[in-house]
Amino acid sequence: MQLTPRDIQSVIGLWLTTLITALTFYSIGARLGFEWLGLAAAVIVSLLLSFILHRWHSRHDRTRLEALHNGLHNLLDNDFSVSLAKSDRDQIDDILGVYNTVTEKLRKERQTIYQRELLLDTVIQNTSLSLILTDHNGTIVYSNAMARHIVNAGKAITGLKLGPLLDVIPPIVGELIRSGQDGLFTLEDNGVQETYHLSHGRFVLNSLEHRLLLIKKLTRELQRQELNTWKKVIRVISHELNNSLAPISSMAHSGKVAIEKQRYEYLREILDTISERSEHLSRFVSSYANVVKLPKPDRQLVPWSELFESLKRISHFELDETALPSTPGYFDATQIQQVLVNLLKNAKESGSPDSDVRIKVWHSEEHSHISVSDRGSGMNSEVMSQALVPFYTTKKEGSGIGLPLCREIIDLHDGSFRLENREEGGLRVLISLPLMNRISASQWERAGAPHRHL
Repeated sequence: MQLTPRDIQSVIGLWLTTLITALTFYSIGARLGFEWLGLAAAVIVSLLLSFILHRWHSRHDRTRLEALHNGLHNLLDNDFSVSLAKSDRDQIDDILGVYNTVTEKLRKERQTIYQRELLLDTVIQNTSLSLILTDHNGTIVYSNAMARHIVNAGKAITGLKLGPLLDVIPPIVGELIRSGQDGLFTLEDNGVQETYHLSHGRFVLNSLEHRLLLIKKLTRELQRQELNTWKKVIRVISHELNNSLAPISSMAHSGKVAIEKQRYEYLREILDTISERSEHLSRFVSSYANVVKLPKPDRQLVPWSELFESLKRISHFELDETALPSTPGYFDATQIQQVLVNLLKNAKESGSPDSDVRIKVWHSEEHSHISVSDRGSGMNSEVMSQALVPFYTTKKEGSGIGLPLCREIIDLHDGSFRLENREEGGLRVLISLPLMNRISASQWERAGAPHRHL
């Protein structure tokens, strides 16, 4: 350790004091004729005086070291408000200076972080994106205003367990959160149907796993996408009409010329061309008209066995459970069969093996539930958010009306239609249909009530 001028002055002062004291007591003893006694007294008094002077000199250093020790404990407690006074120019004084520099820097950084957190919290609280963060125990540690509006009618949810809340929120939201899968759902808000997309995320914070739920309102975005899609549809229809009407007009003119010149041998070819283009145009228009011409569903009690016997004659699939529910469904069998045929077709076109295209049916207290799952390519977030927009398609030869048509049919049944990706790969489509409220399955069987035959 390097000695400072203050340390050298203290050592010299202590040495001189001890020397003078020893000489004084020795001189007094020598005058009295007791040299050895004077020498002993000089040594004892010198040691005692040296000890007292050393304690007095080191007390100030101990005080500063204790202050530094307490200051370091304050840093461990995230208290950066304490600064230590400097009074001497030694190594302890240098350490105190470094401590003050560190606390000042930490204080400024914490203030900057606090301001950034405040800005971020303000943005999150006022965004239309709902955010819920839970810890490893399922306790909600953070949420914003939009999430509280959806989950708990605007009331505070921080500190509550997420599990019990799932039993009181809309069932479609609770089921989607429990599944741990991303997906779309629809809720009614002030009489308006709003479409949302739920996504899940997991990350480790302080060595503990946390779960992040993000719920994004897509209604406005879907409407914007729908408008853009309709513009695209109008361009496609105009192009298709021109491609058909131009040859028809040309053939009609050629037929008129052939009649005027009495060259009737060309009329059959001309009429066949006009007929072919007319049929093509009719098929094209009919495929688009299906979206807006859906009739009101004729809901009846339908045994599940009859529905699936008829469906197996059209498409291959596997049932997740061999025993179908004994309680019949309540829906328009023809329309629901059309939905399932479309979904099975999509599942096979996704690249899924036939053995992994599966259907499951079960009942809850008020609904029948149908899931159609596959092990295909699934959907990324962009495709998932636009999959239900009419005429949106990623298929080269697709029309983009399959899934919107399915959802429209389910909506007409007052049910719910949801898409979600599976953890191991593939897509799952979940359909919920309300059960008939005023008749039970046993009453239906005893009464021998008619049902819809397929």
